[in-house]
Amino acid sequence: MKKVLFLSSILSVALALYSFEIQDENAVLEIGEIAPLQDNKMVSVNDLELSLADLKRNNGLLVIFSSNSCPFVIGEEGRGQGWEGRYRELQATAKGMGIGMVLVNSNEAKRDGSESMEEMKRRAKELNYTCQYVLDKNHQLADAFGARTTPHVFLFNKEMKLVYKGAIDDNYEKASEVKEHWLQNAMKNLAAGKTIAPNSTRQLGCSIKRIQ
Repeated sequence: MKKVLFLSSILSVALALYSFEIQDENAVLEIGEIAPLQDNKMVSVNDLELSLADLKRNNGLLVIFSSNSCPFVIGEEGRGQGWEGRYRELQATAKGMGIGMVLVNSNEAKRDGSESMEEMKRRAKELNYTCQYVLDKNHQLADAFGARTTPHVFLFNKEMKLVYKGAIDDNYEKASEVKEHWLQNAMKNLAAGKTIAPNSTRQLGCSIKRIQ
């Protein structure tokens, strides 16, 4: 009996350590950390192979983990507009501030359905995306960033150090009722060399659909 209890205790400790390692591996990037996997190539909806290094501009890069089906992104009739309708405005601001922008789809568990490349292409065309939209195979980038939701925002400076992370603004339901334009302000302050405050907000959205 003692031997069984001892082995059970060893197994419990091993499982706990394993769980901790997995959580730690996917920890969300901290402010000031350098973007990982900058040279990792991802296929875009226009069939280009692009990396974060390719997409970065003089003042940095905006990375938004997105989706073709999440209500927080695309909206839902009777419940809210979603953030997707603000992507073009964000791209315009980013371009004006010398910041690159990319949308990343990491929903590998739904790759045979609503998050397929075909659906990504359809969505980008339908919504007339003005920035690159890339497929993150096996959610490698999402895991390296510790991205949790769609959307989940990561803004990097010209040295590819993280300067803002979290949500786009404080109201996914109605753009007209936004009171805190966190990401827009962060990009403007980044380009102007000013302090970004807040530099971290709580992300809100659907969980990224990872494969097990």
